[in-house]
Amino acid sequence: MKFVDLVQIQVRAGDGGSGIISFRREKFIPKGGPDGGSGGRGGSVILRANRHMTTLLDFQYRHKYTAPEGAHGEGAQRTGRSGEDIYIEVPEGTVARDTATQEIVADLLKHGDEFVVARGGRGGRGNCEFATSVDQAPRRYEQGEPGEERDLELELKLLADVGLVGLPNAGKSTLISVISAARPKIADYPFTTLVPNLGIVRVDEGKSFVVADIPGLIAGAHQGKGLGLQFLRHVERTRVLVFLLDATRASLREDLEILTNELGQYDAALLKRKSMVVITKIDALDDETLGLLKKEAFGRKKVAAISAVAGTGVRTLVEDLWLALHPREKRASRTTTNVRPARSARKTRQAALKKTKKRR
Repeated sequence: MKFVDLVQIQVRAGDGGSGIISFRREKFIPKGGPDGGSGGRGGSVILRANRHMTTLLDFQYRHKYTAPEGAHGEGAQRTGRSGEDIYIEVPEGTVARDTATQEIVADLLKHGDEFVVARGGRGGRGNCEFATSVDQAPRRYEQGEPGEERDLELELKLLADVGLVGLPNAGKSTLISVISAARPKIADYPFTTLVPNLGIVRVDEGKSFVVADIPGLIAGAHQGKGLGLQFLRHVERTRVLVFLLDATRASLREDLEILTNELGQYDAALLKRKSMVVITKIDALDDETLGLLKKEAFGRKKVAAISAVAGTGVRTLVEDLWLALHPREKRASRTTTNVRPARSARKTRQAALKKTKKRR
Protein backbone atom coordinates (compact mmCIF):
# COMPACT_ATOMS: atom_id res chain seq x y z
CA MET A 1 0.00 0.00 0.00
CA LYS A 2 1.27 3.46 -0.90
CA PHE A 3 2.09 5.60 2.13
CA VAL A 4 0.59 9.11 1.97
CA ASP A 5 0.92 11.44 4.95
CA LEU A 6 0.05 14.91 3.56
CA VAL A 7 -3.03 15.85 1.51
CA GLN A 8 -5.34 18.80 0.88
CA ILE A 9 -9.14 18.58 0.84
CA GLN A 10 -12.09 20.93 0.55
CA VAL A 11 -15.08 20.59 2.89
CA ARG A 12 -18.45 22.30 2.63
CA ALA A 13 -21.31 22.02 5.11
CA GLY A 14 -24.92 22.06 3.95
CA ASP A 15 -26.98 25.26 3.80
CA GLY A 16 -29.95 25.59 6.12
CA GLY A 17 -33.40 25.31 4.58
CA SER A 18 -35.58 28.43 4.28
CA GLY A 19 -38.79 29.04 6.19
CA ILE A 20 -41.99 29.59 4.19
CA ILE A 21 -45.09 31.78 4.21
CA SER A 22 -48.22 29.71 4.65
CA PHE A 23 -51.68 30.18 6.13
CA ARG A 24 -53.99 27.59 7.56
CA ARG A 25 -57.01 27.03 5.34
CA GLU A 26 -59.49 24.39 6.41
CA LYS A 27 -63.22 23.99 5.93
CA PHE A 28 -65.32 25.65 8.63
CA ILE A 29 -62.22 27.30 10.18
CA PRO A 30 -62.12 30.93 9.07
CA LYS A 31 -58.98 33.01 9.58
CA GLY A 32 -56.83 30.00 10.37
CA GLY A 33 -53.71 32.10 10.82
CA PRO A 34 -50.06 31.58 9.81
CA ASP A 35 -48.65 28.05 9.80
CA GLY A 36 -45.44 28.32 7.75
CA GLY A 37 -42.75 25.99 9.17
CA SER A 38 -39.04 26.66 9.59
CA GLY A 39 -36.28 25.21 7.43
CA GLY A 40 -34.09 22.29 8.53
CA ARG A 41 -30.45 22.58 9.63
CA GLY A 42 -27.75 21.83 7.06
CA GLY A 43 -25.49 18.84 7.56
CA SER A 44 -22.04 19.30 9.12
CA VAL A 45 -18.69 17.81 8.09
CA ILE A 46 -16.96 15.90 10.90
CA LEU A 47 -13.47 14.37 11.05
CA ARG A 48 -13.25 11.10 13.01
CA ALA A 49 -10.11 9.15 13.98
CA ASN A 50 -10.05 5.48 12.97
CA ARG A 51 -7.38 3.10 14.27
CA HIS A 52 -7.84 0.81 11.27
CA MET A 53 -6.48 3.44 8.86
CA THR A 54 -2.72 3.87 8.46
CA THR A 55 -2.41 6.31 5.57
CA LEU A 56 -4.17 9.25 3.88
CA LEU A 57 -4.14 7.47 0.53
CA ASP A 58 -7.93 7.65 0.07
CA PHE A 59 -7.81 11.45 -0.06
CA GLN A 60 -5.67 11.41 -3.18
CA TYR A 61 -8.68 10.22 -5.16
CA ARG A 62 -11.35 12.38 -3.54
CA HIS A 63 -10.70 16.00 -2.57
CA LYS A 64 -14.19 17.50 -2.06
CA TYR A 65 -16.66 16.61 0.67
CA THR A 66 -20.08 18.27 0.75
CA ALA A 67 -22.80 17.69 3.35
CA PRO A 68 -26.51 17.70 2.33
CA GLU A 69 -28.61 20.85 2.66
CA GLY A 70 -31.56 21.22 5.01
CA ALA A 71 -35.03 21.01 3.49
CA HIS A 72 -37.36 24.02 3.36
CA GLY A 73 -40.21 24.38 5.85
CA GLU A 74 -43.73 23.25 5.00
CA GLY A 75 -47.29 24.18 5.89
CA ALA A 76 -49.02 23.06 9.07
CA GLN A 77 -45.98 24.33 10.98
CA ARG A 78 -43.85 21.44 9.74
CA THR A 79 -40.09 21.95 10.05
CA GLY A 80 -37.99 20.89 7.08
CA ARG A 81 -35.81 17.82 7.37
CA SER A 82 -32.24 18.47 8.57
CA GLY A 83 -29.33 17.46 6.36
CA GLU A 84 -27.33 14.43 7.53
CA ASP A 85 -23.85 14.98 8.91
CA ILE A 86 -21.03 13.35 6.99
CA TYR A 87 -18.06 11.73 8.73
CA ILE A 88 -14.60 11.67 7.21
CA GLU A 89 -12.48 8.83 8.62
CA VAL A 90 -8.79 9.65 9.16
CA PRO A 91 -5.92 7.74 10.82
CA GLU A 92 -5.04 8.32 14.47
CA GLY A 93 -2.51 11.13 14.78
CA THR A 94 -3.97 13.25 11.96
CA VAL A 95 -3.66 17.03 12.25
CA ALA A 96 -6.14 19.21 10.32
CA ARG A 97 -4.84 22.67 9.42
CA ASP A 98 -6.67 25.54 7.72
CA THR A 99 -4.89 26.08 4.40
CA ALA A 100 -5.50 29.83 4.33
CA THR A 101 -4.41 30.71 7.89
CA GLN A 102 -2.23 27.64 8.70
CA GLU A 103 -4.12 27.46 11.99
CA ILE A 104 -4.47 23.99 13.51
CA VAL A 105 -8.17 23.16 13.46
CA ALA A 106 -8.11 19.67 14.98
CA ASP A 107 -5.63 17.12 16.33
CA LEU A 108 -7.17 13.64 16.43
CA LEU A 109 -5.07 11.35 18.60
CA LYS A 110 -7.32 8.50 19.75
CA HIS A 111 -9.73 6.16 18.00
CA GLY A 112 -13.18 7.73 17.96
CA ASP A 113 -12.03 11.34 18.45
CA GLU A 114 -14.30 13.67 16.47
CA PHE A 115 -14.19 17.32 15.45
CA VAL A 116 -16.64 19.42 13.42
CA VAL A 117 -14.55 21.13 10.74
CA ALA A 118 -17.50 22.70 8.87
CA ARG A 119 -20.76 23.44 10.67
CA GLY A 120 -24.08 23.27 8.84
CA GLY A 121 -26.17 26.41 8.36
CA ARG A 122 -29.15 27.14 10.62
CA GLY A 123 -32.59 26.81 9.09
CA GLY A 124 -34.64 29.99 8.50
CA ARG A 125 -37.87 30.69 10.40
CA GLY A 126 -41.29 30.41 8.80
CA ASN A 127 -44.01 33.06 9.13
CA CYS A 128 -45.67 31.31 12.09
CA GLU A 129 -42.62 32.29 14.15
CA PHE A 130 -43.29 35.99 13.52
CA ALA A 131 -46.94 36.07 14.67
CA THR A 132 -47.65 38.58 17.47
CA SER A 133 -50.73 40.18 18.98
CA VAL A 134 -50.11 43.19 16.77
CA ASP A 135 -49.29 41.29 13.58
CA GLN A 136 -51.41 38.13 13.55
CA ALA A 137 -50.93 37.40 9.85
CA PRO A 138 -47.21 38.07 9.16
CA ARG A 139 -45.89 37.68 5.66
CA ARG A 140 -42.28 37.36 6.67
CA TYR A 141 -39.87 34.46 6.61
CA GLU A 142 -36.10 33.88 6.81
CA GLN A 143 -33.67 32.38 4.35
CA GLY A 144 -31.52 29.54 5.64
CA GLU A 145 -27.94 30.36 6.66
CA PRO A 146 -25.13 29.12 4.42
CA GLY A 147 -22.97 26.28 5.67
CA GLU A 148 -19.27 26.76 6.43
CA GLU A 149 -16.75 26.08 3.70
CA ARG A 150 -12.98 25.75 4.07
CA ASP A 151 -9.86 24.21 2.57
CA LEU A 152 -7.96 21.88 4.87
CA GLU A 153 -4.51 20.35 4.92
CA LEU A 154 -4.43 16.91 6.55
CA GLU A 155 -1.06 15.86 7.97
CA LEU A 156 -0.46 12.43 9.46
CA LYS A 157 2.00 12.18 12.34
CA LEU A 158 2.51 8.57 13.35
CA LEU A 159 1.89 7.75 16.99
CA ALA A 160 4.99 5.92 18.21
CA ASP A 161 6.73 5.66 21.58
CA VAL A 162 10.26 5.27 20.18
CA GLY A 163 11.71 6.80 17.00
CA LEU A 164 14.74 5.26 15.25
CA VAL A 165 16.86 7.94 13.59
CA GLY A 166 20.07 7.33 11.65
CA LEU A 167 22.03 7.82 8.46
CA PRO A 168 21.18 5.62 5.46
CA ASN A 169 22.13 1.95 6.00
CA ALA A 170 22.62 2.41 9.74
CA GLY A 171 20.58 -0.74 10.43
CA LYS A 172 17.24 0.79 11.41
CA SER A 173 15.13 -1.55 9.28
CA THR A 174 17.08 -4.61 10.42
CA LEU A 175 16.60 -3.67 14.07
CA ILE A 176 12.85 -3.06 13.79
CA SER A 177 12.44 -6.37 11.92
CA VAL A 178 14.21 -8.20 14.78
CA ILE A 179 12.44 -6.62 17.75
CA SER A 180 8.94 -6.52 16.19
CA ALA A 181 6.77 -8.20 13.57
CA ALA A 182 7.36 -5.39 11.05
CA ARG A 183 8.87 -6.51 7.75
CA PRO A 184 10.42 -3.47 6.05
CA LYS A 185 12.53 -3.69 2.93
CA ILE A 186 16.18 -4.43 3.78
CA ALA A 187 19.06 -4.04 1.31
CA ASP A 188 22.70 -2.91 1.23
CA TYR A 189 22.14 0.34 -0.69
CA PRO A 190 21.24 3.83 0.62
CA PHE A 191 17.63 4.96 1.04
CA THR A 192 16.21 1.44 1.07
CA THR A 193 13.51 2.72 3.42
CA LEU A 194 11.38 5.26 1.56
CA VAL A 195 8.47 5.46 4.03
CA PRO A 196 8.25 5.21 7.82
CA ASN A 197 7.58 1.76 9.29
CA LEU A 198 5.79 0.99 12.55
CA GLY A 199 6.35 -2.05 14.73
CA ILE A 200 4.97 -3.23 18.07
CA VAL A 201 7.68 -4.46 20.44
CA ARG A 202 6.60 -6.98 23.08
CA VAL A 203 8.70 -6.70 26.24
CA ASP A 204 6.78 -9.05 28.51
CA GLU A 205 3.24 -10.16 29.28
CA GLY A 206 1.12 -6.99 29.12
CA LYS A 207 4.14 -4.83 28.28
CA SER A 208 4.68 -3.48 24.77
CA PHE A 209 5.51 -0.26 22.95
CA VAL A 210 5.45 1.09 19.40
CA VAL A 211 8.64 1.90 17.51
CA ALA A 212 8.94 3.90 14.26
CA ASP A 213 11.70 3.48 11.68
CA ILE A 214 12.30 6.87 10.04
CA PRO A 215 13.91 6.98 6.54
CA GLY A 216 17.61 7.85 6.62
CA LEU A 217 18.86 11.40 7.07
CA ILE A 218 21.96 12.91 5.51
CA ALA A 219 23.81 16.19 6.01
CA GLY A 220 21.80 19.01 4.46
CA ALA A 221 18.48 17.20 4.76
CA HIS A 222 16.89 20.40 6.12
CA GLN A 223 17.78 22.01 2.76
CA GLY A 224 16.00 19.27 0.82
CA LYS A 225 18.92 16.90 0.18
CA GLY A 226 18.22 13.18 0.11
CA LEU A 227 14.67 12.58 1.30
CA GLY A 228 14.74 15.94 3.06
CA LEU A 229 12.77 16.36 6.25
CA GLN A 230 9.47 15.20 4.82
CA PHE A 231 9.23 12.29 7.25
CA LEU A 232 10.54 13.92 10.42
CA ARG A 233 6.99 14.92 11.34
CA HIS A 234 6.64 11.31 12.48
CA VAL A 235 9.18 11.72 15.32
CA GLU A 236 7.41 14.77 16.77
CA ARG A 237 5.12 12.60 18.88
CA THR A 238 7.75 10.07 20.00
CA ARG A 239 8.77 10.05 23.65
CA VAL A 240 12.25 8.55 23.18
CA LEU A 241 14.67 9.06 20.28
CA VAL A 242 17.25 6.41 19.39
CA PHE A 243 20.25 7.55 17.35
CA LEU A 244 21.59 4.53 15.43
CA LEU A 245 25.27 4.76 14.49
CA ASP A 246 26.98 2.31 12.12
CA ALA A 247 30.04 0.86 13.89
CA THR A 248 31.82 0.29 10.57
CA ARG A 249 31.95 4.00 9.74
CA ALA A 250 35.02 6.16 10.42
CA SER A 251 33.69 8.71 12.93
CA LEU A 252 30.61 7.98 14.96
CA ARG A 253 30.78 11.30 16.74
CA GLU A 254 30.52 13.21 13.46
CA ASP A 255 27.57 11.02 12.40
CA LEU A 256 25.80 11.86 15.67
CA GLU A 257 26.44 15.58 15.13
CA ILE A 258 24.89 15.35 11.65
CA LEU A 259 21.76 13.71 13.03
CA THR A 260 21.32 16.10 15.95
CA ASN A 261 21.95 19.11 13.69
CA GLU A 262 19.28 18.02 11.19
CA LEU A 263 16.77 17.39 13.97
CA GLY A 264 17.54 20.78 15.49
CA GLN A 265 17.04 22.50 12.14
CA TYR A 266 13.61 20.88 11.90
CA ASP A 267 12.49 21.42 15.51
CA ALA A 268 14.82 22.45 18.33
CA ALA A 269 12.44 20.94 20.88
CA LEU A 270 13.32 17.45 19.63
CA LEU A 271 16.84 17.80 21.03
CA LYS A 272 15.41 18.15 24.55
CA ARG A 273 13.62 14.81 24.32
CA LYS A 274 14.85 11.63 25.98
CA SER A 275 17.40 9.93 23.76
CA MET A 276 20.07 7.27 23.64
CA VAL A 277 22.87 6.27 21.26
CA VAL A 278 22.93 2.74 19.85
CA ILE A 279 26.03 1.47 18.04
CA THR A 280 24.95 -1.15 15.51
CA LYS A 281 26.74 -3.86 13.50
CA ILE A 282 29.23 -4.65 16.28
CA ASP A 283 29.52 -8.20 14.90
CA ALA A 284 31.83 -6.72 12.24
CA LEU A 285 34.34 -5.46 14.85
CA ASP A 286 36.96 -7.14 17.03
CA ASP A 287 36.87 -6.80 20.83
CA GLU A 288 39.62 -4.16 20.93
CA THR A 289 37.91 -1.84 18.43
CA LEU A 290 34.56 -2.30 20.14
CA GLY A 291 36.09 -1.34 23.48
CA LEU A 292 37.48 1.88 22.01
CA LEU A 293 34.10 2.78 20.50
CA LYS A 294 32.32 2.35 23.83
CA LYS A 295 34.78 4.73 25.47
CA GLU A 296 34.15 7.42 22.85
CA ALA A 297 32.33 10.41 24.33
CA PHE A 298 28.74 10.97 23.20
CA GLY A 299 27.81 13.69 25.66
CA ARG A 300 25.36 12.66 28.36
CA LYS A 301 23.48 10.22 26.16
CA LYS A 302 23.25 6.61 27.21
CA VAL A 303 25.20 4.33 24.85
CA ALA A 304 24.36 0.74 23.91
CA ALA A 305 26.13 -1.60 21.49
CA ILE A 306 24.19 -4.22 19.55
CA SER A 307 24.20 -6.53 16.57
CA ALA A 308 20.69 -6.97 15.22
CA VAL A 309 21.83 -9.78 12.93
CA ALA A 310 23.55 -11.78 15.68
CA GLY A 311 21.09 -10.73 18.38
CA THR A 312 23.83 -9.36 20.63
CA GLY A 313 22.54 -6.78 23.13
CA VAL A 314 19.08 -6.59 21.52
CA ARG A 315 17.12 -7.87 24.53
CA THR A 316 18.95 -5.49 26.87
CA LEU A 317 18.17 -2.60 24.49
CA VAL A 318 14.47 -3.45 24.48
CA GLU A 319 14.40 -3.51 28.29
CA ASP A 320 16.29 -0.20 28.49
CA LEU A 321 13.79 1.41 26.12
CA TRP A 322 10.89 0.15 28.24
CA LEU A 323 12.44 1.65 31.38
CA ALA A 324 13.06 4.93 29.54
CA LEU A 325 9.36 5.02 28.65
CA HIS A 326 8.28 3.99 32.18
CA PRO A 327 10.81 5.48 34.63
CA ARG A 328 8.48 4.88 37.58
CA GLU A 329 8.97 1.13 37.24
CA LYS A 330 12.71 1.63 37.56
CA ARG A 331 12.33 3.77 40.69
CA ALA A 332 9.86 1.31 42.18
CA SER A 333 12.25 -1.63 41.72
CA ARG A 334 15.08 0.32 43.35
CA THR A 335 12.90 1.30 46.29
CA THR A 336 11.82 -2.29 46.80
CA THR A 337 15.44 -3.43 46.77
CA ASN A 338 16.64 -0.83 49.30
CA VAL A 339 13.83 -1.28 51.85
CA ARG A 340 14.84 -3.37 54.88
CA PRO A 341 12.68 -6.44 55.46
CA ALA A 342 10.14 -5.89 58.23
CA ARG A 343 10.85 -7.66 61.52
CA SER A 344 8.51 -10.44 62.50
CA ALA A 345 5.79 -9.77 65.07
CA ARG A 346 7.53 -12.10 67.56
CA LYS A 347 10.81 -10.16 67.41
CA THR A 348 8.91 -6.91 67.80
CA ARG A 349 7.22 -8.19 70.98
CA GLN A 350 10.54 -9.42 72.40
CA ALA A 351 12.14 -6.01 71.85
CA ALA A 352 9.22 -4.31 73.61
CA LEU A 353 9.56 -6.65 76.64
CA LYS A 354 13.28 -5.90 76.94
CA LYS A 355 12.61 -2.17 77.05
CA THR A 356 9.96 -2.69 79.76
CA LYS A 357 12.37 -4.73 81.96
CA LYS A 358 15.08 -2.06 81.68
CA ARG A 359 12.69 0.63 82.84
CA ARG A 360 11.79 -1.46 85.91
